[in-house]
Amino acid sequence: MKKSNELEKEAAVDICQFMSAAARTAPKSRGIDNIEMIAIEDDVTKKRLIEKMKEIAKQENRQSFERDANCIVNSPVIVAIGVRSNPSGLNCGFCGSPTCEELKKKGGVCAYNSIDLGIATGSAVALASQFHIDNRVMYSIGRASMDLKLFSKDVKQALGTPLSISGKNPFFDRK
Repeated sequence: MKKSNELEKEAAVDICQFMSAAARTAPKSRGIDNIEMIAIEDDVTKKRLIEKMKEIAKQENRQSFERDANCIVNSPVIVAIGVRSNPSGLNCGFCGSPTCEELKKKGGVCAYNSIDLGIATGSAVALASQFHIDNRVMYSIGRASMDLKLFSKDVKQALGTPLSISGKNPFFDRK
């Protein structure tokens, strides 16, 4: 026999896997897949993430990082999606640099990569919502995940989405 808390954790992990599939199959600009995904479901990594978010809050006076860290404590699983920097070669200037070579020299991120991250994340959270899994996209999780080097070194932007199955969505009405 399984009780509701065990069933709900399993459901969150299952949905996390489907979110990964949704992000992977989401449309990509230029048809090039630069997306990386991680799932944080173990207590050790989640604790490290929370501590890093609180550290950033203190070091950079970003109270939203502490608020978000407190929100994810009871999340059974956190999905983080990152994008590798891969300039398009189009020299479009959308990134603010006149050429892709200039962007590479600056170590910047191609605008198309940022667009792909948004589309992949949107696809993933839409899927979670279809299964009535509470979630919220948080840049603070992405930043802390990158600082902890949970992604490959080529990932230059990331967003995180904690999941929750509870009577009320803990990621809204935050203080």
